[in-house]
Amino acid sequence: MELASTPKQDGFYLPAETHQHQRILLAWPERPDNWRLGGKPAQQAFATLVEALLEVVAVTVVTSAEQFQPARRCLPKQAQVLEMSFDDAWMRDIGPTALRNSAGEVRLVSWHFNAWGGLEDGLYFPWDKDDQVAQKVAELTGLPYYQAPIVMEGGAFHCDGEGTLYTTEECLLHPSRNPQLSKAQIEACLQEYLGIERVIWLPQGLVNDETNGHVDNLLHVMGPAKVALTWCDDPNDPQSAISQQAMAVLSQARDARGRAIEVIKLPLPGPLYLTEAEAAGIEPSQGMKRQAGERLGASYANLLISNGCLFVPELDPATDDQAKAILQAAMPEYRLVGIPAREILLGGGNIHCITQPLLETRSG
Repeated sequence: MELASTPKQDGFYLPAETHQHQRILLAWPERPDNWRLGGKPAQQAFATLVEALLEVVAVTVVTSAEQFQPARRCLPKQAQVLEMSFDDAWMRDIGPTALRNSAGEVRLVSWHFNAWGGLEDGLYFPWDKDDQVAQKVAELTGLPYYQAPIVMEGGAFHCDGEGTLYTTEECLLHPSRNPQLSKAQIEACLQEYLGIERVIWLPQGLVNDETNGHVDNLLHVMGPAKVALTWCDDPNDPQSAISQQAMAVLSQARDARGRAIEVIKLPLPGPLYLTEAEAAGIEPSQGMKRQAGERLGASYANLLISNGCLFVPELDPATDDQAKAILQAAMPEYRLVGIPAREILLGGGNIHCITQPLLETRSG
């Protein structure tokens, strides 16, 4: 049921990712111009992640009609597999954002989606099936939902559950998103539809991120007034300046509760590049350009926190252990699970990008 009010009016807000999850949603990869070899290697990576997730949370994977049986065979029997039309497998961006109120009730937000840029610089056309996914999930779950009036993706923001939202100017102020709105108007909309009080604007996202700089590829909220930031010490790498700019903002910022923000530095994997063999397995298309030697948007910040576990992408043997040790030290009470994630990375994102939680409906 679509609601005519707004979350803020009704007392709903986006909690931190450490809040209990009832279910994790994913969409099955198959798009041949994004996932090599028709998505088969990526499907194995998704299945590995789903198997790990099922130890702590229920999982639903939606698939196209053609992929329903292959997905059912590939995925653990405990996973729920449902047929649903969509354009590509980035559930964080196409799925609904789950909110709660103080009584523990859950409602959803549907954002307008335009494939990260619409006709200006979007990655594919059409994207109408993706744009309908959030409403379909609301109908499927029976949860009431709000239709937000702006173009937005779930990977474009991080919240601490205590009133603070992190995002990038590169993404939210990009002319291909909501050019008719000012920065102040976008902030007001975020306050209205996510129940937040303060927005911390970082200048840019990860280098060569084709989403126009999603914050979830640069930073992850690890707790109240505590974030993990992708860091690069090489002054010749363009990521170094981007990370330093972000650090400068974070070091001066205060969150919605007036607290200084602790910043944990995460090593940058690689840099990693698309190989000749990998590029050869991808079909060319108008929107997505996948060429050998292209730098990949690799980041350990693109992790998932769910029900007492940290699901961390394994991307580079030279830095994987260091990144996992840093994240484990940041959240010692959580169990860390490494997931081989290069095949997910080849599609343009990682574990956070392909997962969207539905919240536990109990209060507390």
